[in-house]
Amino acid sequence: MKKIAIIGIAGESVFLSVDKFGVTGETIQAADYRDELGGKGFNQAIAAVRCGAEVSFLCACYRGDVERFTEIAESKGLNSYFIGKETRSPYAVITTDKNGDNRVLVYRGAELDKKDVELFAEQIKIADVLLINNEVPTSVNQKAAEIAGENRVKIILNPAPSRNYERDFLDKIDLFTPNEHETEGLDGRPNVIVTLGERGCLIRKTGEIVPSAKMGKVVDTTGAGDTFNGVLAASIADGKDLSEAVKTAVKAAGIKVTRKGIINAIPFGDEYKES
Repeated sequence: MKKIAIIGIAGESVFLSVDKFGVTGETIQAADYRDELGGKGFNQAIAAVRCGAEVSFLCACYRGDVERFTEIAESKGLNSYFIGKETRSPYAVITTDKNGDNRVLVYRGAELDKKDVELFAEQIKIADVLLINNEVPTSVNQKAAEIAGENRVKIILNPAPSRNYERDFLDKIDLFTPNEHETEGLDGRPNVIVTLGERGCLIRKTGEIVPSAKMGKVVDTTGAGDTFNGVLAASIADGKDLSEAVKTAVKAAGIKVTRKGIINAIPFGDEYKES
């Protein structure tokens, strides 16, 4: 089984379904309410493990949540490293309208620092792929990339939300996965997969556009990008070439958007892998 190391955030996520988004001063009644553990890195880790990878996940949370979060993560098949902090855990409110579009409000909460990455160093060293994103401090990603680079571990950066990095850090990255609004600073770099929402994605190196997979009615786009990134990382770790890995990830994301929520909506590999 291929190994993936993922660094990100995890915290409580609350989901509200509405007919339409409100305007300033307007009160909108939600049709339903759900809550679960979530966060970009956590979602990506779930997607990767359901694709068949062995996943180690590093995250910070409030010290009082460590035991509970660890139990949840390990019940999902993750090898988890939750670092307890004095700050409250991250918290997100996700509102989804009848078209499946979403609006997300996030409280960043407890954050990792680069010293925490040292506790995770062995998991990075033995990984086939390191997947990182911009929901953790820059210093954390820099330290993780340094360890991965020294051990010839492939590095995928999902640059969301958008952030400026020094060139020497960007040069360490094997593959970038921005959406079309997150490509700033990546001009001229061929190792970029640009996700285009319902239009699919662009493999910049070859110019290939992989169309989105129409797997049914779109009911919730929340977590589609996380599903894509987790499955992409797992597919690359499994030895698939880039085009094949992207097509697999697009199909997985296409299934996810036909389901409400995130964690329970992320598909398993037997739902999208070719037999």
